[in-house]
Amino acid sequence: MPRLSLLVTLPALFLATACANSGANYTPVIDGPKGPNYEADLAACQQLAASGGVVDGQVAGSTAAGAGIGAASTVIWNGNSDNLGEAAAVGAIAGLASGIARQNNSRENIVRNCMAGRGYRVLG
Repeated sequence: MPRLSLLVTLPALFLATACANSGANYTPVIDGPKGPNYEADLAACQQLAASGGVVDGQVAGSTAAGAGIGAASTVIWNGNSDNLGEAAAVGAIAGLASGIARQNNSRENIVRNCMAGRGYRVLG
């Protein structure tokens, strides 16, 4: 079981540190001057991106699919279900990470599009 807790803890730590400038907290690269309304515009766009739920249906679906694939693969490859719980947990973590990455990318796009809509030249 210690191996399982390590497999759960490490990806969670990587996700937490990787999310500092991502998702709704994303600060895009702007070409040109940042006017007096820049900070207010950025805050409004980030708030818009954050208005969705923390975990949406796609993230939950990715987590469930990862758990199912992990459990099924251990039965197929090992020919038994001895490590079924661990395999399902690892699959769920992989699915969760994938879903959160997809959701963060979507929120970054919302911030980019919102800032572009407010007249900023967004490079990335």
